[in-house]
Amino acid sequence: MSKVSASSPELGEGLQYHIRCKPGDVAPYVLLPGDPDRVPLISSFWDDKREIARHREYVTHTGVYKGAPISSTSTGIGGPAASIALEELLRVGANTFIRVGTTGALQREIRVGDLIIATGAVRLDGASEEYVRIEYPALAHYEVVLALVEAAEQLGFRYHVGIVASTDTFYTGQARPGFKGYMPSWSKEIMSDLQEAGVLSFEMEAASIFTLASIYGARAGAVLAVLANRVTDEFGLEAGVKEAVQVANEAVKILYEWDSRKAAKNKRNIYPSLLFGKT
Repeated sequence: MSKVSASSPELGEGLQYHIRCKPGDVAPYVLLPGDPDRVPLISSFWDDKREIARHREYVTHTGVYKGAPISSTSTGIGGPAASIALEELLRVGANTFIRVGTTGALQREIRVGDLIIATGAVRLDGASEEYVRIEYPALAHYEVVLALVEAAEQLGFRYHVGIVASTDTFYTGQARPGFKGYMPSWSKEIMSDLQEAGVLSFEMEAASIFTLASIYGARAGAVLAVLANRVTDEFGLEAGVKEAVQVANEAVKILYEWDSRKAAKNKRNIYPSLLFGKT
């Protein structure tokens, strides 16, 4: 057995230590749910699928959706686990990532069951800070945002577009009391501060995914099912999850078509006249 490097732990033939995938196992387009059980839900809509790997919180399926090569890898909860998935998926050939997750709305008009398409994330996580200083923005790639909007419009689902906030904890980090009611002063203020700034919701992975994708020259975006509204105190188990999955799958097909058009025209970026056949 070949010696494994502690600084770059691969298990031979490029097999990644955590996700247990190697080059050729994963499509360029990868959907990233947090929950491993959502991977089979995502791939149930595909025309062809197979399970590639299952290790710890990381489950990977690869297949084809309406002609587009596609994969899905679960990330587990939070930025640290998501950053590992992204690092290793990049190493095996992925370049476009869509987080398919759940979120808690911070604005009254957002209903439980709606979708949020994130344009960027407030970096309240710790993982992204270990990559770059906090002033660096966590932005979704405009092509992914546009494809998600196009998909939501085509499918007729209710959605909102804007900035979300990514935290490292579900309780005090998102202004929920901890055990025995523990709640530091900043936790009592964070929700109202974000609401005042127009932030749409709380979630836990987008900031890390967006930041790493930008640093490494990849594309990333997120479509999030609204399970809760923190203003109205409503909560709905799995509300909007199936719709978020459908939007993400359809967005991959759209991006694949756009990427094919860019390649045919020898263009690097998508832009309106290229989409509408004027160039």
